[in-house]
Amino acid sequence: MSQSPRPLFSPARHGAQRDRMARLPASGNFLAPIIAETLLDRLTMVTRDFAHTLLIGAHDAALVDHLRATGSELTIVEAGPRLAAANGAIAVEADAIDLPFGSFDLILWPGGLDSVNDVPGALVRLRALLAPDGLLLGAFLGDGSLPRLRRATMADGVRSIARLHPQIDLAAMGNLLQRVGFTMPVVDVEALTVRYGDWFALVRDLRAAGLSSRLAPAPPPLTREEAARIAAAFAADADPDGRVAESFRLVHFSGWAPHPDQPQPARRGSGTASLADALKPQD
Repeated sequence: MSQSPRPLFSPARHGAQRDRMARLPASGNFLAPIIAETLLDRLTMVTRDFAHTLLIGAHDAALVDHLRATGSELTIVEAGPRLAAANGAIAVEADAIDLPFGSFDLILWPGGLDSVNDVPGALVRLRALLAPDGLLLGAFLGDGSLPRLRRATMADGVRSIARLHPQIDLAAMGNLLQRVGFTMPVVDVEALTVRYGDWFALVRDLRAAGLSSRLAPAPPPLTREEAARIAAAFAADADPDGRVAESFRLVHFSGWAPHPDQPQPARRGSGTASLADALKPQD
């Protein structure tokens, strides 16, 4: 009898991390308003109303207030139990949402897809929750993010232990959306550069944004000497002014639940123009 694979991420650590993040000043999470603004901008490009919205994550009070002000019936799910209780949300991990199929015509997920244990399963579940012609719109920290931090954690004298999360790239995300049944998938990246005076400032930002490690089992705490070595290696990447430019790559994605009235790709071989003629040199 085969055993289930051990989960990569700890739901208990995730929930505690989310609740801790909610106790920090909202201004400390610089990524939340950037993601929310981008998602809402993209939403304004869709010329239709959404009567039933599911929001994954209750950490951004401004985004919650905005969605409620639209008149859409808003349901929120949140992994942090205390954060969920404070916002009238359902306390559940994103890959374990148990709500009636076809209940929503809009699902917003402003961060977190990259750190669920079952990414395809989470997307399949969200696809089932959408009504026909429903829209999934989200973002997460993608492949190529935090290169200087990753390099610093591999400094000499630091134990070679997994401390940072694996990352999803654009191509994999686009293929995954198609595989689980979304139509008209769109995936793109927004590159952000943030300059830090030291490694400790970056760590504070990651904690405030709920992006610290939730790997299972938890890696052993850094010793004082290891932390000093990581801080020194991070500082070695500084520009002449002494600040380190760290990169965040926000992957934005969207996909639609199928509907007969959606645009369909042309049938293969149905074109009327000849490729050979198009490639002929012009006189």
